[in-house]
Amino acid sequence: MVSLPKDLGFKFGDKVAVNKGLSNGTAFISKVDGDVDVSSITPEFINILDGINKRYSKALSELASK
Repeated sequence: MVSLPKDLGFKFGDKVAVNKGLSNGTAFISKVDGDVDVSSITPEFINILDGINKRYSKALSELASK
């Protein structure tokens, strides 16, 4: 079981998909409604997001803390 901040829009019992990023410690969480195919998240897309996270990690951390 994982606890998430309420302002992310998740509530107890929601079905979610968790995809591991290529960077150590990075994960992407998305809500799954019914029979949604989450396989459309490709490794290439995750790689792009990881690159953005690496490049802008300081700015993203500052934004997340506000």
